[in-house]
Amino acid sequence: MNILIVYAHPSKKSYTFQVLEHLKSQISKQNWNLEVSDLYAMNFQSDMSEQEYEREGFAKTELSISNDVLDEHAKIEKADCIIFLYPVWWSDCPAKLKGWFDRVYSVGYAYGQNETSQKMKTIPFGLVICTAGHPNEFLKEINMAQSMEIIMLEDRLGKRFENKEMLILGGTLELEKVMAKHFIEIEEVVDRIRKYCH
Repeated sequence: MNILIVYAHPSKKSYTFQVLEHLKSQISKQNWNLEVSDLYAMNFQSDMSEQEYEREGFAKTELSISNDVLDEHAKIEKADCIIFLYPVWWSDCPAKLKGWFDRVYSVGYAYGQNETSQKMKTIPFGLVICTAGHPNEFLKEINMAQSMEIIMLEDRLGKRFENKEMLILGGTLELEKVMAKHFIEIEEVVDRIRKYCH
């Protein structure tokens, strides 16, 4: 089993980093192959260049794709499961991760295929895990949870994934109240992966 974690957080002192470490330890117990795209550590370029925009905006698939994007394509093509892990900042993922979608989901690959382009493979399972300050109940009450799910699962993951789920680890403003529950949920991620990836 090949697992790819696309991780977006700038600080190793963060709770999101603790979640990443716990997730990695759970996956390593399964003897699965794990690769992590740590976007901040990689200094991943999140802004699209003018040339990249020209390729995307005008569907000029004959224009070249940057090497850092091709590296991410190679990781995607190997993966049976992709986990996106990030903190919720102003109702969405950090700009680094948004930029990953902007650039890595290139035309001809993730959408807008033509006869010469290489189409992104359909991934058996996509899991979105995000940490959020507010409790899940509050995020649902103000329709933020639903909004995040629609954007991540229906648009960004979309039909590129056979199965997809979102796990919101909310309530981190009072971490001591939620941490034990969150870590159990992270441990259950392994069962979710096994269910969808044979």
